[in-house]
Amino acid sequence: MAVETAEPSAGPHDHVVQFYEREDQLAATVSSYLVDALHAGEVAVVVATEAHRDAFEASMVAAGIDVALERETRSYVALDADEALSRFLIDGQPDAAAFHAVIGGLIRQAAGTGRKVRAYGEMVAILWEAGHVTEAIEVESLWNELGHHLPFSLFCAYPLESVAREDRAEAFYEVCHLHSAVVGVPSAPAPPVGAGSARADEARSFVSTLDAPKAARRFVVGTLARWDQDQLADQAAVVVSELATNAVIHARSDFTVSVSSLRQAVRISVRDTSVAPPTQRDSAPMASSGRGLGLVAALASRWGVELLADGKVVWAELAG
Repeated sequence: MAVETAEPSAGPHDHVVQFYEREDQLAATVSSYLVDALHAGEVAVVVATEAHRDAFEASMVAAGIDVALERETRSYVALDADEALSRFLIDGQPDAAAFHAVIGGLIRQAAGTGRKVRAYGEMVAILWEAGHVTEAIEVESLWNELGHHLPFSLFCAYPLESVAREDRAEAFYEVCHLHSAVVGVPSAPAPPVGAGSARADEARSFVSTLDAPKAARRFVVGTLARWDQDQLADQAAVVVSELATNAVIHARSDFTVSVSSLRQAVRISVRDTSVAPPTQRDSAPMASSGRGLGLVAALASRWGVELLADGKVVWAELAG
């Protein structure tokens, strides 16, 4: 699977995860995220390894950022991930109070400037790669808990090879579920037994015409009616309309719509032949332009993108 870089979220309370294949890909993505934050007058907070911080900062300098000045003015705040972990792991287990004191204190101080805060963290990836998968999931949950109290966006990343293992499929699914959007993984990671498996119950392909989104909308609404899921029809109509319109207008591509049944949700997926990642203005996992994905993000319980060698799949889940 070829995974392209994409700009992660900038919206308050967004928690986006990306699974990357190459170190240079990670550096490009994170540095772009940080540069955008600084250009917008926001505070950029980084909790990463020394090697990654060096790579991010080198890319930031190449983009014209005076890292020393941004650090001096507290617009750029960096903390070593291993050091941070040592301050809130007690006997190898994440301690909630210590996490909120250490990481919460860092975010709270940044937010206290009155500016928006964008954070990048990879403590979870360090724990996961060391085999401490349960602890990594606990830290993801602690980040989410912190996000309920403080307004900041969070981007985290894992090496794809460290999570794409059959013996960690259940944990992988849980990690995806803990994020508001997922970038760079298959559109339907195999869920564990009892979590509600996804299957492509209905699928239909459409030729790229201006009338195609309307036809896609009728297909999805009709499918939900047959499944006695009419309560989701209005939301689903908006979601598929936006995703299909993106395929026609931006991807300039024929597309396929799939409607999948989950135990507690319905997933709508749109596949097109463009390898360009979708973009969203203001608060999105790939923020740069476009308003449609903002509606999708607002309506969906979670959504994500599968980037393929010959195109992409954009999916959204609606809680049933």
